[in-house]
Amino acid sequence: MQLWKGRFQKALSKTTNDFNSSISFDSRMYKEDIEGSIAHSAMLGKCGIISQSEADAIGQGLKDILADIENGTLTIDPEAEDIHTFIEGELTARLGDTGKRLHTARSRNDQVAVDIKLYLKKQVDEVSSLVKGLAEVICNKAYENAETVMPGYTHLQRAQPITFGHHLLAYAEMLLRDLSRLDDCKKRMDVMPLGSGALACTTYPIDRMYTASLLDFADVTHNSLDGVSDRDFCIEFASALSIIMVHLSRFSEEIILWCSHEFKFIELDDAFSTGSSIMPQKKNPDIAELVRGKSGRVFGDLTTLLTVMKGIALAYNKDMQEDKEAIFDAVDTVKMCLTAFTPMLDTMTVLPQNMRKAAAGGFINATDCADYLVKKGLPFRDAYKATGELVAKCLELDLTLETLPLEEYKKICDIFDEGVYTAIGLEKCAYERSPIGGPNPDNVRREVERVRAMCNVQKPK
Repeated sequence: MQLWKGRFQKALSKTTNDFNSSISFDSRMYKEDIEGSIAHSAMLGKCGIISQSEADAIGQGLKDILADIENGTLTIDPEAEDIHTFIEGELTARLGDTGKRLHTARSRNDQVAVDIKLYLKKQVDEVSSLVKGLAEVICNKAYENAETVMPGYTHLQRAQPITFGHHLLAYAEMLLRDLSRLDDCKKRMDVMPLGSGALACTTYPIDRMYTASLLDFADVTHNSLDGVSDRDFCIEFASALSIIMVHLSRFSEEIILWCSHEFKFIELDDAFSTGSSIMPQKKNPDIAELVRGKSGRVFGDLTTLLTVMKGIALAYNKDMQEDKEAIFDAVDTVKMCLTAFTPMLDTMTVLPQNMRKAAAGGFINATDCADYLVKKGLPFRDAYKATGELVAKCLELDLTLETLPLEEYKKICDIFDEGVYTAIGLEKCAYERSPIGGPNPDNVRREVERVRAMCNVQKPK
């Protein structure tokens, strides 16, 4: 069945039908299509455009179709042009001429636009819930490791002592921004395009605000051309999803490093690792690697949407059918990655002794040594130079700042005394970084509670 066949004298070729069809991917919106149609028919009845009895029959018929699809009685026809055609065709088969009245004062253009917005609003909520679940696991791990000293890195070189809890909470901050972006995206998505018609609204006395209230939209679109041709909400959602994948990919990279023999800061649970077909000793972080790899797929979906929309004149063009596969794939991929990544993180074993051992090397307390001199009155640049000379001496003698004899300290700067060894102790170096945003354990615990409150999650019992 084609809704537009009256104009044409020839049947559509199978090749054209297959190329034109979107049922293979838009069928997932069957529920939203029915929800939108129920609201539209109710509005038509309220406004007297069709009789109330017809509106009631259409509404009930659509509810019956929904129930039949969900209980398996009705199978969506893969040969249908799209989900909208299938639903309307099934309704007409059941109700006859009454079913044909459903599409009054509506175009497939505004119907498609409202369906995808209804669907994506739900998906924003689902992704947000998964992001909060990951933030909850991060908070739990951070709280447990508020005092676990590890080396912080810049350029992947050991830099300064921090705590593992503090490091993990950096990702919680990223997730909070992700949640904010998702929330903003949903606000701009929450305007109803139904009633825009094909591009120029309709001459029927429809009540768009009534339809919007039935579909739980905050407002209606205020330009019919934009109402049917806008896909900014898809692009914005794909952008937010892409940034989530950036964060997951960075986190995955660190997990891959941390569970390597060279770092050995963590060990992944056997349930979230794989082996090798030839090397029996291998335990591979495949989930983290796949998440890292799938980020490119989501970035590609965003690029697809941007490219599809960049050269389209107003209003609707068939190019826009390409929006669904891209945004659906981005949503599916991010949800799948979050679903796998969160339990992997939750079940990993932290190895504090290895983190502490790594922190003891690499002179990551050098800045604290310089600060020790500054607190005794030496200008920072002079203190910096003196500490650099101390590091060079340690390398020459194969020692660390902790094991370098005091007399060597004094040769470089006579201000040094026994107190330097306390000042450069790793725990002291990490724990005394107490300004807001620092790795001090009390800071970490406070930030855990802040993140939990912002994500509305509870601490474990």
